[in-house]
Amino acid sequence: MNDRKSAPIYVCEDEPELAKAIAAELRGRYDVVVSDTGAEAVAAARAGQALLLVMDRRLKGADGLRLVEELRGKGDRTPVLMISALSGVDERIAGLRAGGDDYLVKPFAMAEFSARVDALVRRLSDAPRTVLIAGPLSMELISRKVRRDGREIDLLPREFKLLEYFMRRPGLVVTRQMLLEDVWNYRFHVQSNVVDVHIRNLRQKLDAPGEKRLIVNLRGEGFVLDAQP
Repeated sequence: MNDRKSAPIYVCEDEPELAKAIAAELRGRYDVVVSDTGAEAVAAARAGQALLLVMDRRLKGADGLRLVEELRGKGDRTPVLMISALSGVDERIAGLRAGGDDYLVKPFAMAEFSARVDALVRRLSDAPRTVLIAGPLSMELISRKVRRDGREIDLLPREFKLLEYFMRRPGLVVTRQMLLEDVWNYRFHVQSNVVDVHIRNLRQKLDAPGEKRLIVNLRGEGFVLDAQP
């Protein structure tokens, strides 16, 4: 998973002047990407490349609520601050129930907006890491649920531990000896095909027909989790 602390905040707002004002308020403390559709922001969040989303409920050709629901349905927990001109209690409840972490009604003071963003970022930094995201994969460490693009995958305990090891090191080469030591707790060199057998079984569960293979063999080196689109 990419380091979200260095990732940008995505501002999904189709009013150009407001989007410009929000970006100006945040820049200097955060990197900012402005999007008027939200699709780019959702893709970045699922790839672990968004620190936080500022999501308007009404976007060009898209419903902010549906986008957030889709994101949560895929197991992604990127913080979302929803903004909207819809101020009713029921509207705020709908925004929060869809998966928003906070809801701010337009028009708002930039000082309050900025404070709410900072609070969500602090919460993200302070919270224990209970969800891993790597490309299309999400892993909930407490409930032990694993999903690929929303499809739930049933793993045995050793398979879960093996996948967790890869998801903490996406894009990095992992050798068989590393897996034997860190996943199987072998502290001596052994001649065994246990790693290859478990990886084969894990692949059969992760990769549905027609899907990209996520765990790739590197001849003479080991394996790598290729979670890029």
